[in-house]
Amino acid sequence: MPTAEPSLRDEYAAAVERVAGRTLDALRGAGGAVALAPVLGPEPGPELASAPGPEPASGPGGAASGAVEPPRSLLAALRVVGPDLFAPQLLGGAAPDEPTALLLAQAHRVFPPMAAARAGQGTGAPDGNAVVAAWRDWAAGVLLVRALGAGPGSADPPFGVDPPVDGAAGSAERSVTEPAPAPAPAPAAVPGHAAWPDPAAWQAWSIRMAQLSALALPGLDGAVHRTARAHPLALARGAVRSMLRRDHRAAARLARWLAWSRAQGIALPLDVEPIIARIRVVSDGSARTALELAIAEALLDTAGERA
Repeated sequence: MPTAEPSLRDEYAAAVERVAGRTLDALRGAGGAVALAPVLGPEPGPELASAPGPEPASGPGGAASGAVEPPRSLLAALRVVGPDLFAPQLLGGAAPDEPTALLLAQAHRVFPPMAAARAGQGTGAPDGNAVVAAWRDWAAGVLLVRALGAGPGSADPPFGVDPPVDGAAGSAERSVTEPAPAPAPAPAAVPGHAAWPDPAAWQAWSIRMAQLSALALPGLDGAVHRTARAHPLALARGAVRSMLRRDHRAAARLARWLAWSRAQGIALPLDVEPIIARIRVVSDGSARTALELAIAEALLDTAGERA
């Protein structure tokens, strides 16, 4: 009886796990700066075994002679992992990884950021998923520009991404890498922007922050980070609630924000280490969850060095 081919969703999910696993290896020092390099080699390895028909690269901007174009599933996975691709350099002391940065740039060309949100402008605000995608694309773009040599002072949103406005932002000080928000009394009043949950409603707010855990990295600062600094109790409540609901991935993501907060010198209402240890025992064992935990631990190490 013939075996059914895995669905496209399964193929993309497997690619995300592979990329997250490679990034995790690089963060731990096992994969080094070439964690993603084998996918560009002339001989297809396990990463390409299930990919449909890669073709030799040619033409302007193509890869070196004999290399293959990365499959779309890999590029989609890079878009999903996004800012976390730079965690080995930001937290693990790994060397700059230009091949991975170039792959991410190619992924942004193949899967343009915020296409859905742009299409919705003028017809009402997008849902929260579009807001999350905009912030993740902003973070990936800032780190990508730095990795490719533009430096930290580049103020233009890469790839034409305009990050959404955070209603909780009230600081007059703004990172040079964060585009100024559109002037408006509330985010919901801005076409193309969805309302931001009120931190007082910590259940919904912590869910949104968990979706944005990829922003909890050194070198990024914006409205999301300011609201995280201002509400450690809401983050802690969200992490505990996620543990009680056995939503271990959300708990890992919120533990990462708590670790980031401690690295910022913010006093926390609970200890993060027991949460991380418990999640490691009871979680799904996926590479994505393991990467969240490893980044949280690296942030805690950073906090310990500063103490």
